[in-house]
Amino acid sequence: MRRIKPVINSLRFKFFAAVLVIFIPLVTVLIVNNYYSVDVVRNQVAQSNKNMLSLYKDQIDRNLEEVDKYLANTLESDLNVLDLEFPKEMDEDRYNIAKITLFNMIREDLGYYPILDSFFVYSEINRDLIVIQNSLDTFEARESARNEMLEMIKLNANSIDYARWHLWEGKNEYYLFHLLKSGNVYMGAWMSSDKLMVPLNLIDLGKSGVALITTDNDEPISHKNLIQDKEINLEFPEESYTITGKGKDQYLVMGEPSTQGKFNLVVAVPDSTILQKLPYLQRISSFISLAAVLFLFLFIFMMRRVFLNPVKRIVIAMRKLRDGNWDSRMEQVPTSTEFEIVNETFNRMITEIHDLKINVYEEKLNHQRAELRHLQLQINPHFFLNSLNIIYNLATVRDFALIQEMTKCLVSYFRFMFRSNSYFVALRDELAHTENYLRIQQLRFPDIFQYHVEMPDHLLDTEVPPLIVQTMVENTIKYAVNMEELILISVEVCIEETGRDSRLVIHIKDTGPGFPKEVLQRLAYEGEPVNETGEQIGIWNARRRLRLLYEDQADIDFYNENESGAVVRISIPIKTKDP
Repeated sequence: MRRIKPVINSLRFKFFAAVLVIFIPLVTVLIVNNYYSVDVVRNQVAQSNKNMLSLYKDQIDRNLEEVDKYLANTLESDLNVLDLEFPKEMDEDRYNIAKITLFNMIREDLGYYPILDSFFVYSEINRDLIVIQNSLDTFEARESARNEMLEMIKLNANSIDYARWHLWEGKNEYYLFHLLKSGNVYMGAWMSSDKLMVPLNLIDLGKSGVALITTDNDEPISHKNLIQDKEINLEFPEESYTITGKGKDQYLVMGEPSTQGKFNLVVAVPDSTILQKLPYLQRISSFISLAAVLFLFLFIFMMRRVFLNPVKRIVIAMRKLRDGNWDSRMEQVPTSTEFEIVNETFNRMITEIHDLKINVYEEKLNHQRAELRHLQLQINPHFFLNSLNIIYNLATVRDFALIQEMTKCLVSYFRFMFRSNSYFVALRDELAHTENYLRIQQLRFPDIFQYHVEMPDHLLDTEVPPLIVQTMVENTIKYAVNMEELILISVEVCIEETGRDSRLVIHIKDTGPGFPKEVLQRLAYEGEPVNETGEQIGIWNARRRLRLLYEDQADIDFYNENESGAVVRISIPIKTKDP
C-alpha cells in the first residue's frame, strides 16, 4: 500500500486519469452510438427486404395455388382424362380423340398461367406423355423439357407428396413441378426455376448480393460458387435475419419458406452494402470515434514529450539529491522555455548549495580542530599544578637526587605536552609518555603503587590520540591509589579482530577496590564523576576527543574485574602512521 500511494498521488497518474475520464466516456458514447446505428440500419434493411420477399412469396404461392386448383379440377372433372386410363388398343380412335381434345383445351388454358412453361398429362398404362408447352419456347427447349419430365415421372411418380410443389434438378437447370394422380393418369405443371426469380431480381441487393431458391434442406439451386467461396450459411430464422460469411465478407441472410412447395426464397445482402446506406452523420460518428482514439494517443505522446518527461527528469534529480548525490545535474536537452529556465535554475541552485555545504563542512572541521586543541590544552594546567606541588615537596625534604630525577621526568613530560598539539601520535610515544608520568607519580608516592606498561613492538607505529592513555592512568591514580595497601597499575595493548576490521584495544587495570556501583551507572550514561571543586573532567574530555576524531567508531568502557580492581577499556580503529 505504501508503494501504491505515491503512484496514485503522482502528477503522471492524475494526468492520465483526467485524460481517460474525459476521453473514455466520449469514445464509448460514439462507439455505442455507431454500433446502435449500424444495428438499426441492419434491422431496417432486413425488415424491408423481408417484407419484399414475403410479398413476392405470397404472390408466387397464390399463382401456384391457382395452378393447383386448375390441375385438380381438370383431373377430376374432365371426361377425356377417363379415356386415358384405358389401354389404347381397346378403342384407339376414342383414345386419340380424347387426347387431342384434352391437348387443345389445356393449350387454350395455358395462356391464363404465364408463370408456367407447360402442362403435361401422362397415361401410365399407355406410357404416353402429352406435353402442352408455351409456344414461345424453342424446339430444343421443348424436347429437353419433355425428356426431363419423363425422367422425373419415371423416378418420382409413385413416391412424392402430391400436395406440394417440388424441385427437380435437370441436366442444365432446376425445374419446379407439381404432380397429381387419378387412377392411371398423372397430370402436372412444369416451369423453369428462373421464372420464380424474375420478381426477386428486382430487389436492390448490392453488387454481390444474391436472391435465390433453396431446397427444404437449405441447399442453393443457383450461385453455388459464391455461396461456397464466401462461406454463406443459408439457414435463416423465420422472424429475423442472420449474419454469416467469411472474415470481412459478412452477409445478412433472410428467407421465406413457400407454403405451396418444398422450397424457400432467400436473399443474402452484403453487410458492406447495408453500411453504405447509413445516414451521413452516423458515418461521421465512426470517423469521429476513430479520430478521437488517434487524438488521444497523439495527445498523450505530445504531453509525455513536452510535459511529463521534463517533470520526470526533475523528479529523478531530486531523488538523487535526497539520497545524498550532490553531483547530480539536470541534463540540458531541448525542451520548453519554462523547463529550460527550471533546469538552469536547478543546476545553479545545486551548485550553490554544494559550495555552501562544503563551506559549512570546512567551518565545522575548523571548529572541531579548535575544540580539539582546546580540549588538549585543558590537560596542561591540570598536571602543571600537580608537578609544582611535587617539586615543592621534594625541595622541602632536600632530596636532591629525587629532585634531579623528577626534573628530568618533568622535562620529558612537558616536552611531549608542548608537541602534542597534533591530533595523533605514535603508540610508542604515548606509552613512553604514560610510563614517564607513572614514574613521576611513583616518585611522588613511593612504596604506594607499582606499574607495568606493555609495549608490543609490532604495534608501536600505530597512531592514537595524544594523552588518551595518560588521562585514564591519571584518573586511576587519583581514585585507586591510597596509603593503606600496595596497588599495581598495568597498561596492556592488543589487537582484536571484528569481522573485516581490526581494532586496537588498550586496557588500564588496577588492583584497587574498583568503581563504586553508582559511579559505573553514571559512566554508562557518559556521566562524569566530579568532586566539589569540579576538577575531574578527564573522562568527559577523552570521550569528547574520541567522538570528534572517530565519530562512533571508538569507545571507552568502564567495569570491575572479578569484583575487585577497576578496568578501563579503550577501543579505537587501527591507524598506522604514514611513512
